[in-house]
Amino acid sequence: MATFELEKLPLTYTHSLSDSSSAYQPFPSHSHYQKYYHYNLVITDKDQFRNFLLVSLTIILAIIALVLILHFLPHKNKHQGTSINFKLAINHALTFYDAQKSGHYPKNSPVKFRGDSGLGDGKSADTDLVGGFYDSGNNIKFTFTTAYTTTLLSWSVMEYHSKYADLGELQHVRDIIRWGSDYLLKVFILPTSTSKSNLTIYSQVGNTISDKGEPKNDISCWQRPEDMDYARPVSICDSSASDLGGEIVAALSASSMVLKNDTEYSKKLVKAAETLHKLVTSEDPKKQGTYTMVDACGKQARDFYKSSSYKDELAWGGTWLFLATGNLTYLDYATETFKSAKSNESDFDNGAFDWNNKLNAVAVLLTRIRYFRDPGGLYEHALRLSSNSTHSLMCSLLFNDFSRTPGGLIIMKDDNGPLLEYAATASFLSKLYSDYLHHLKFSGAKCKSNVNYILGQNPLKMSYLVGYGDKFPVHVHHRSASIPWDDKKHYSCDGGKKWLNSKDPNLQVLVGAMVGGPDMHDGFIDQRNNSRFTEPNIASNAGLVAALIALSDNSSGLKDSF
Repeated sequence: MATFELEKLPLTYTHSLSDSSSAYQPFPSHSHYQKYYHYNLVITDKDQFRNFLLVSLTIILAIIALVLILHFLPHKNKHQGTSINFKLAINHALTFYDAQKSGHYPKNSPVKFRGDSGLGDGKSADTDLVGGFYDSGNNIKFTFTTAYTTTLLSWSVMEYHSKYADLGELQHVRDIIRWGSDYLLKVFILPTSTSKSNLTIYSQVGNTISDKGEPKNDISCWQRPEDMDYARPVSICDSSASDLGGEIVAALSASSMVLKNDTEYSKKLVKAAETLHKLVTSEDPKKQGTYTMVDACGKQARDFYKSSSYKDELAWGGTWLFLATGNLTYLDYATETFKSAKSNESDFDNGAFDWNNKLNAVAVLLTRIRYFRDPGGLYEHALRLSSNSTHSLMCSLLFNDFSRTPGGLIIMKDDNGPLLEYAATASFLSKLYSDYLHHLKFSGAKCKSNVNYILGQNPLKMSYLVGYGDKFPVHVHHRSASIPWDDKKHYSCDGGKKWLNSKDPNLQVLVGAMVGGPDMHDGFIDQRNNSRFTEPNIASNAGLVAALIALSDNSSGLKDSF
């Protein structure tokens, strides 16, 4: 028997701390945590060692052959089609936001079947709420999802700025983020030194519930936003809407970094975020809660975006505010709130990242801070909790702890709801964490399967991104896309319903809209009046955009920062 010894010496760490005060740093050529193993190999019998090498080589070749055989064997859940055109898919997914814009419509928009709309929004509350985005296929504007969308798009730019630039989409996504942040600056009114009023936050424009005196609303009517002739009430909240406040803080903070080339505007966003954060977090803990708990604030939204918790949004907002300012006070708040929120997370929400649950996203952001910024030993315990949480999630995603459809799409929440939103955000977080590991000199994982499914590599060979590929949904649940576009012809609340129930394809292609998608058995019903399958929304599309840009090439792309 060959006699040789392999000695593994102790694991050591090298550590460095940047003197820069900026919290969001470019990825360094070396991280604060780099692992080094040292080995000593002592060979005592060269002939037997040659035999050992031959045997080892034979085993290696056999393994390679087995891998190749398995790779080229037919797989039940593989639905390979043409290669993915990420440049086109990203452009399409961003164009959806151009179609969702409310207010004074840009003349240079690539979407030609839209115009000015909602120019009276906010008048019923004696304020200006013109602008923002329509949430989905209806004409409602939800502040909660607008803020989430703005935050997630901003995050994707912060991480993958160079990729957006290489694809020629950097200015496009910046314009969309600016459209969102402009609106978010309007949705809250800060108390003044002379006023006795509390903080005011406007959570919604539009009506989802028919009043006795007004049966027409944004749900009962099938009407283009340019033709709306019904009341547009405003839902009003105060500082007890902790989740809504935290989400707005996150959006303003994240967008301030993306838009920092406009120095004064960026400072305005940060100042507003800091003031709002102070008001929301200083509220009596007994009064803190979700915005949908109070009728005046969130009754209208309960059937659409009922919030189940608020501490995740407060941690989310605090984390982004730290990244925007470098102020460790916000990191203190974020880490403590994250620990509290994590201890109360339900099994049902565990793993999902969406408009309702930000815990896994916060964990990834805090892990980023631990790996590449390391604020010091005082934060090590709290940040280790976040990195452990992130590692646990990634293991669950990579080792198939979650169920999947027969076609291979991950099922993050077993509630018979749309699946694609969770699949997109899971892909984004997986690829992002993989890129973090790449910069730490670890190997990353391949994370494209869910996005490939969305773009057509599925049992139905259908792209769920409208306008992408040869086969995609043509009966999208969307008022503007289904009703004829004519500046001179206006359709009433009931007059537009003939297009809701029509079996003909939409008259306008809603390019870039990711629809609700298939059920848990890969089935899909392309019917306009079946919103479960065919309705898109701005929050879901944000996750898709983030996943697409993260996966758009084989490099990490994490080279530039703002």
